[in-house]
Amino acid sequence: MDEHLLDILVCPVTKGPLIYDRERQELISLSARLAYPVRDGIPVMLPEEARQIFQEEYERHRKKTPGA
Repeated sequence: MDEHLLDILVCPVTKGPLIYDRERQELISLSARLAYPVRDGIPVMLPEEARQIFQEEYERHRKKTPGA
């Protein structure tokens, strides 16, 4: 995922920042508790395509993110 692109993209639901999860190929919105898929290097920023993240996953990402 291009770092410059990640700086520009925001969650379409909350307009908050996104975290790239390289292992799962997803963009995580902690504020919406949603994970948007990245398919073939292209972020799919549609809320209906996102999956809900659960508390354990939310906490894991929150701990790794400064200022979250």
